[in-house]
Amino acid sequence: MGACCGPSREAAGEPGGSGAGGGAVGETGGGAGAVTAAHEVLTVPTPTPVPTPAPGPVTVRREPPRGMVRIPGGEFWMGGDDPDGRPEDGEGPVRRVRVEPFLIDPACVTNAQFATFVKETGYVTEAERIGWSFVFRQFAGRGVLEASVPGAPWWAGVEGATWRTPEGPGSSVGHRQNHPVVHVSWHDASAYAAWAGKRLPTEAEWEMAARGGLERARYPWGDELAPKGRQRCNIWQGHFPSAPSKGTMPVKSFQPNGYGLYNVSGNVWEWTADWWGVEWEPYADNPTGPAQGEAKVIRGGSYMCHDSYCNRYRVAARTSNTPDSATGHTGFRCAAIV
Repeated sequence: MGACCGPSREAAGEPGGSGAGGGAVGETGGGAGAVTAAHEVLTVPTPTPVPTPAPGPVTVRREPPRGMVRIPGGEFWMGGDDPDGRPEDGEGPVRRVRVEPFLIDPACVTNAQFATFVKETGYVTEAERIGWSFVFRQFAGRGVLEASVPGAPWWAGVEGATWRTPEGPGSSVGHRQNHPVVHVSWHDASAYAAWAGKRLPTEAEWEMAARGGLERARYPWGDELAPKGRQRCNIWQGHFPSAPSKGTMPVKSFQPNGYGLYNVSGNVWEWTADWWGVEWEPYADNPTGPAQGEAKVIRGGSYMCHDSYCNRYRVAARTSNTPDSATGHTGFRCAAIV
């Protein structure tokens, strides 16, 4: 994955042990505390995490609640052939895909919603157990580790950065209750989804929903990034990475797409259920990705994406991260069976 899309944590769980999800290992197979960006490895000094109990089994709380969007299913054109696309990411070829009808959240899970989950279950995220997570350096305060990510100096490992304290010690989400929860791994997102009686969307479901009923459009609203000069998504404004950034925005910022989904371009990357792969069949029926792998697909781009170096806010764009990784620009939304 590109350095702009976030570095990967190479070892799951607490240093010296294994974490939720069976100790997933990243593509370079580094040891505890090792991280990657743009396929380069960096060993970050491992801080001593605050002792916390490992989360127990998560109990399903309820049936999927009202408020989810029903996607009709059927066939659509998946993938893209944009001239400025990224073939190495497996964006193409454009292919015909069919999915069954499904439900999906209109917006990403918020800090308030995740807090309810934690209060009811006592769940402890991987970033909390491991003791640190990745923060955009412009936002980092106390707790910055003495290390940087090769090829992506704008990332910093920050001790104490969690979903509760997104920028590290001294920060909070008190005024960001309706912002997307971040610093959550794929394992954390899956645990929340199970508790809520939902699941993560497959990549094909995510893209069908994100397209909002438009066929082969570049963005969820059409082919123009800013129609009539109006901004439609939260992506980087100005020179990257020096221009001031406001970070995440509320999950229902900007107009929704044709299906009623908010912020499927920009704001935060979103975890999907699929393992990463770049090989496709000309036609697929309810695809769920490879049977196994080392990284999970993430979609949608984030507030750190900019056309000058990373235009992955296009609806066909995709990348990946290891399932134990957590950053300040990755969240998720849930799906469910109709």
